[in-house]
Amino acid sequence: MRYNQLGNTGLFVSEICLGTMTFGAPEGAFWGAIADVDQDAADRIVERSLAAGVNFIDTADVYSAGDSERLLGQALRNLGIKRKDVVIATKVYGQMGDGPNDRGASRGHIMDSVEASLERLQMDHIDLYQIHATDSVTPIDETLRALDDLVSRGLVRYVGVSNWQAWKIAKALGVSEHKGYARFDSLQAYYSIAGRDLERDIVPMLNEEKMGLMVWSPLAGGLLSGKYGPGAPGNGEGRRATFDFPPVNKDRAFACVAVMREIAAKHNASVAEVALAFILAKPFVTSVIIGAKRVEQLEENLKAVKLKLDAGDLERLDAVSALPPEYPGWMLERQGAARRPVPFEPKA
Repeated sequence: MRYNQLGNTGLFVSEICLGTMTFGAPEGAFWGAIADVDQDAADRIVERSLAAGVNFIDTADVYSAGDSERLLGQALRNLGIKRKDVVIATKVYGQMGDGPNDRGASRGHIMDSVEASLERLQMDHIDLYQIHATDSVTPIDETLRALDDLVSRGLVRYVGVSNWQAWKIAKALGVSEHKGYARFDSLQAYYSIAGRDLERDIVPMLNEEKMGLMVWSPLAGGLLSGKYGPGAPGNGEGRRATFDFPPVNKDRAFACVAVMREIAAKHNASVAEVALAFILAKPFVTSVIIGAKRVEQLEENLKAVKLKLDAGDLERLDAVSALPPEYPGWMLERQGAARRPVPFEPKA
């Protein structure tokens, strides 16, 4: 297991982050299709993750209506894990009650939610507190001031964001610098070999601002697990069969899967391992979030950290998954070519 610096901080997190969206067994169509992990199973999944070197665990208050945080906090207590030995990330934004102010990134909802998350987690601080979504109503300054107050009070150590646009993150960083607020240190975003959209604008922004990237759904909701597409050994059962998310161009995705099957056979690995190894090889990726309902699933995904794709493998995967040209990217490429550094050759 490798450990990477989280953004421009002094905090190091494992390249694999345990995602706990599967924790809980709630009623209802939405979370019922995703979560099915009770306390005993949660204990075993957390224990195996930590044994493999994972020190980074991600959850959110909205996952299973708070049950994910509860099960995670209790698992750490049941296993006797020292608080300093784990980096806990959670998120705020989603609907957590019936009132009009029970969601969003307002100061009121943030202040109410952090206390509730700490209680469910049975902790006195959160290592990474993330705004889970874009709030089109709350002013950015209000959100940032609230987060800064939490950092000052010691309830939160670092702050991050999830599913925001590049321009909005850049604006927030500018406001934080101008007013001396705690800045966003990380972005949690969807990224997979079948969905490389964030490479257009978000990745250049992250590199420029020295922010970390936590990848969610690196297997595109299981579509890249090897269970689907041409050559799939089974009938495509699994979460993706009942919950078709995130949106993916399946023709392009299955073209990627076909190449991944060949590379997987070459390395005696699974398609899922290749999909994860491709993302782990990207220099701008800090940590890849993997979830599981069973320890066996977790074991399969953990193997990806040992799979080293060679230059030829990466070239093939990059080629088959390349983003189609899009403006202004193709114009930047054309006009910027003459400004790239070239070797200096003095005249004779």
